[in-house]
Formats: sequence, C-alpha cells, structure tokens
Amino acid sequence: MTDDTNKYGPEATAADDEVNFSEVSAEEIEAVAASIGPDPLEVAKAETAEMRDRYLRLAADMDNLRRRTEREVKDAKSYSVAGFARDMLAVSDNLRRALEAIPAEAREAGDAGFNALIEGVEMTERAMLSALERHGVKKLEPVGQKFDPNFHQAMFEIPNAEVANNTVVQVVQAGYTIGERVLRPAMVGVAKGGPKTVAAEETPAA
Repeated sequence: MTDDTNKYGPEATAADDEVNFSEVSAEEIEAVAASIGPDPLEVAKAETAEMRDRYLRLAADMDNLRRRTEREVKDAKSYSVAGFARDMLAVSDNLRRALEAIPAEAREAGDAGFNALIEGVEMTERAMLSALERHGVKKLEPVGQKFDPNFHQAMFEIPNAEVANNTVVQVVQAGYTIGERVLRPAMVGVAKGGPKTVAAEETPAA
C-alpha cells in the first residue's frame, strides 16, 4: 500500500501555494500595476514641473505688465501737454508774424516806447518757446537736410542746381517734436534740379 500522507502534508501544501511567475501574462501584470496606481515620486515630479512652468509664465506676464505700465506712464507724462503745446505754437506763430510785419525802417525810427513794445513781444515769444522746450517740445532745424515726409511738409520747389535734389532750403513755418513724436511738421521749400542724393555704398570687407 502506498503511503500518500506526504502528498497532503505541510510540505505539499506549501508547494501548491507557490506562484509560477513565468506563467503570469503581461496583461495580468499591467492590471496589477494599474491597481497599485502611479508612482508617487513621478507624480510629485510632474506636479513640480507644472508649478514651475506656471510660475515662469506668471513672472513673465508680470514683467511685461510692469514694462507696459512704465511705458504708458512715461508716454502720459511726455504727451499729455501735446494739445496745449500745439495751441501755444499757434500763439507763438502770431507773435512771430507780428514781429516780421514791422518794417526795418520803423524799428530804426521808432521811439523808445515802440521799441520797448517790440522787445516785450520778442521776450514773450522766447519765454513761451523756452517753457515748451522744458516740457519736451523741440524745434526742428530742417534747412540743409534731406526732405523727410515724417517731419517735413513740402510746400513748393525751388530750382537750384547747386544743392542736392530734394534738400530743404527754406522754412515757411517751423516744425516741432514732442518726445519722439512730431507735434507739427515743418512747412518747407525743397531744392529741385540739383544732383540726386546717392546713398554711400558699403565698402566690401577686405
């Protein structure tokens, strides 16, 4: 008679409980891994990277906002008086026209009171332009420069073969800038008939 006691004893039971991993399918392994969940360390790394990206974007947005605000404040300070300055230039123009309308003979023959009046008008004009300059308003000096439609307004052409073509040779009404903007373009006369302005060619490198 065969002794089958060991077949069902402790040793046989332990052997039966052992798992043969070679027989476990890949799908079963993935299922077990999915039930365990993602690696906490990897999750923490991903969250840290996302938070860092958000921080960098927010910092960039704040820096852009700061720069834009500074620029807008600067522009507001620079150009807030533009309308007023333009009106004052009209007054200055009238003062200049009044002075230019006085004949030279009248200046020379005028009495002390008349000359004092002329001097007072000239001082008023200078003081007005000086005040405007303190607020960023500057007078253009285009005579001798090449005509630039951004700063000049051509009123007529003057035949002149000795001056480069399209050069400003006369100012009818002074122009002004405020900051980096044109407050009022200069009304000018430009030369016609002279040599064309040729841009200097770049010298090739040796």
